Amino acid sequence: MHTTETATEAAEGPTILYHRRHARQQVAKAIGHVGPAVLFLLGVMPILLGEEHISLMSGLEIAIGALYLVLMVRELRHLRHNPFHRERVAWLELAAAAILAMESYHIWHRHHEAELAGAPHRLHTLPWLYAVLAVVYVVLAFRMHKLGSRRFLHLHSEGFAVRTKHLAPVQELRWADIATVAPDGPAGVLVCQPNGREYRISFASVHDGAAHRDRLLAHVRQQGVPDSSAEEVL
Repeated sequence: MHTTETATEAAEGPTILYHRRHARQQVAKAIGHVGPAVLFLLGVMPILLGEEHISLMSGLEIAIGALYLVLMVRELRHLRHNPFHRERVAWLELAAAAILAMESYHIWHRHHEAELAGAPHRLHTLPWLYAVLAVVYVVLAFRMHKLGSRRFLHLHSEGFAVRTKHLAPVQELRWADIATVAPDGPAGVLVCQPNGREYRISFASVHDGAAHRDRLLAHVRQQGVPDSSAEEVL
């Protein structure tokens, strides 16, 4: 089970917050990689059946496909033991991009040779579709970690900053901006500023949301900020 950092550890840097269904989302993403795996198997099937001779290009395709299958097994093992593990570079996505790029070239080359042999010229969209998907996978490989870290909780000596949804703005508050603070529901915080403005911060959509809320309240309590609720002062 994923364990959260203590308030002292979190003060050293932002803590990434994961969606409460993060584990299921990662499994769904892993299942989505079956598509490139099927493309790889279809691409090497003529070679395995003896219908095509192995070449430098097909040998490279087989090597990339074998690496891709190894990375898929590695990804599934990571999901089983730690679904919250994220690498700086998503190597499985890079391998998927290579397979799609190879398959795109393979299809284009096959049609190109057919046209040279006298077949009528036709516009084939499938190679271009695979090429676009390959570019998407490359972008995801280098940006997935960055996108995943958009949800975060940063407790520091001057206050705190938090974003619990990907597209939401960062809520950054310093001690001078906080008059009172109180629990708000099972996984939320109500912050009241000196000017009377209120901020509601909800961790309901976050994995271990109640624990992160409690860490935030403990951090605020250390600064002596009063609790405006009638509940137990935290």
